[in-house]
Amino acid sequence: MDMHTRDTFTRLWSKYFGGAELPITFYYTDEEGHAQSVEPESVSRCVIGALTDVRKGNSLYFDADSIGCPGGKRYLGFAEGIMPGFEYFLSYGIPGRLEGERYCKSPELVKEIMKNTPTFQAPGRFIVFKRWDRLEESDNPEVVIFYAKPDVLSGLFTLARFDEVDRNAVSAPFGSGCSTIVQYPYLEKDSEHPKAIVGMFDPSARPFVPPDVITLSVPISKFTRMIDNMEESFLITNTWSRMRKRIDSV
Repeated sequence: MDMHTRDTFTRLWSKYFGGAELPITFYYTDEEGHAQSVEPESVSRCVIGALTDVRKGNSLYFDADSIGCPGGKRYLGFAEGIMPGFEYFLSYGIPGRLEGERYCKSPELVKEIMKNTPTFQAPGRFIVFKRWDRLEESDNPEVVIFYAKPDVLSGLFTLARFDEVDRNAVSAPFGSGCSTIVQYPYLEKDSEHPKAIVGMFDPSARPFVPPDVITLSVPISKFTRMIDNMEESFLITNTWSRMRKRIDSV
């Protein structure tokens, strides 16, 4: 990680977003030692719950055995399969055998959705999560994840599409909480015009984040452009100055 980029963003974030929470990051590696290892069954079953510690500044890394949730394994790239009967689990279940989440109207609809749902294989043994200010030169962040309240999210959304023609440069795809902060933004990283991903709408993941927080996740290539654009964007206007004061007051 380029320390100048790390420190520049930290300074500009404080300047324009006040005391808003710094983002966390992740990357894949085969090397141990970049963070504290997450031992099997040592954290919440949900990866989102475990990331609460990262948001507090405690760096963690996971491998396939660290993750208890089958969906978490899949959406972090450590498994490709899905549970038997997933189409019923995501819809109305199987009476007497499987309770359904009822996030989709029917099993048939789930099957159609899954046909176009991307998968990927983790390119390293470990996924390392660190808060932005904890990054070191040996780190190579691939995605930046903001946990943002509405006013902060407004600023991030506007900055993410500041230099884009596409009005859908920020996307909110259907998926689990972990898919929207890991899988979807990771798969955007090699795009010519990578999208920022708004997420954490999954009701199953919501209990692990504050009630007034939504995520926005950005591949690092797009994020560095966002940093470069900050001091020529709306952030320098009186409009944002008023918003900054409101962010500070919360």
